[in-house]
Amino acid sequence: MFVIYNENTKFPIKIWLEDEKQLEESCLEQAYHLSQLPFLHKWVCLMPDTHTGKGMPIGGVIAAKDVIIPNAVGVDIGCGMDFIPTNIHMEDIRRIQTGNGTLIQAIVGNIMRTIPLNTERYKTPQESKVLDQANQELEKYEKDRELLPLIEDGYFQVGSLGGGNHFIELQEDEEGLLCIMIHSGSRHLGKAVCDYFHTKARELNRLWYSEVKDEHCLSFLPAASAEGQQYIHWMNLAMDYAFENRACMLNKTCAIVKELIEKHTDCTVEFGEEINCHHNYASLEHHYDANVWVHRKGATRVRQGERAVIPGAMGSYSYVVEGTGCIESFCTSSHGAGRNYSRKGAMQAFSTEKVIVDLKEQGIVLGKRKKNDVAEECRFAYKDIDLVMAQQMEMVTPVRKLKTVGVVKG
Repeated sequence: MFVIYNENTKFPIKIWLEDEKQLEESCLEQAYHLSQLPFLHKWVCLMPDTHTGKGMPIGGVIAAKDVIIPNAVGVDIGCGMDFIPTNIHMEDIRRIQTGNGTLIQAIVGNIMRTIPLNTERYKTPQESKVLDQANQELEKYEKDRELLPLIEDGYFQVGSLGGGNHFIELQEDEEGLLCIMIHSGSRHLGKAVCDYFHTKARELNRLWYSEVKDEHCLSFLPAASAEGQQYIHWMNLAMDYAFENRACMLNKTCAIVKELIEKHTDCTVEFGEEINCHHNYASLEHHYDANVWVHRKGATRVRQGERAVIPGAMGSYSYVVEGTGCIESFCTSSHGAGRNYSRKGAMQAFSTEKVIVDLKEQGIVLGKRKKNDVAEECRFAYKDIDLVMAQQMEMVTPVRKLKTVGVVKG
């Protein structure tokens, strides 16, 4: 970790990398903008997977006094990870054949037929305790009537994967055990909430002649204001919805895994402890003798002893970790490997054929309907997860290392 504190900064920037050469210039520029915010507490943190985002870098963490910044949470509010291990040894199922290919191929195929991917949604409303609760508490949301249709619309998306970097993976840990990992968020709900309240914040910041420059896309809302309270209500709803969305997909995936393995083998499938955690959100926490709004945008909370999930890229490795309680990072770690290439850049640099061949050579089953954009999310487009992990050993202790066996993408 190194620190930048110079004429361009009002508050220090702590970066969990070796030097500035490992940072994009645009990412560092965004960090400078953050460091000039008048309401910051202590410093700006950049995790080792950091890269340029909108307003605030992905892999960025700030603690703010009495204000909340929609773009420092991001558009996919509550995006995060869900993980569960099984008792099944991959060697017992790897070579099993079914009527739909290998057992892994059959599981991947059934997941794709069961869970809507990319822009797909369910044709009928799904069960959602989170949205049912929101409907019972509509007085919390009625001030923002433009957003109310999102609640009813959410019933058709809960338990769906989405696209981009979201995935459902079958993985093998270092003991050879089959595990399941899911990366997804709040679907359209989170983006609509972020865009709506960022627009409100911009309008208010202009009225207040705020010293926060509009072009930096960091417009803020006082947490105690009516607008700030409304954003917090909607943000928490999106977080709860994202948590439920992942849990719903995990339940469906576990049911598929259990059904097919028990049908084609003598194994009885059992599942271990689930870990469901966010990496795009803000929460009121106590750090350095103050109650502050900690914004984690593409960053994972890891308090001492707390377990979390840090994915790599498909065809690479992922980790389950335990937090050390690193106070300098506000008890935070990276949320993944971090991009080396933008999506467009990856498409230009790596061919579909190269990615497909790479996955086949590793024996990885890919479940994806349209493969012409697969290079966007290939492992070559991301940083080496092991190098990222090496930069944050003061924050987390690895508990499981996992390798992709099969992956479903939108």
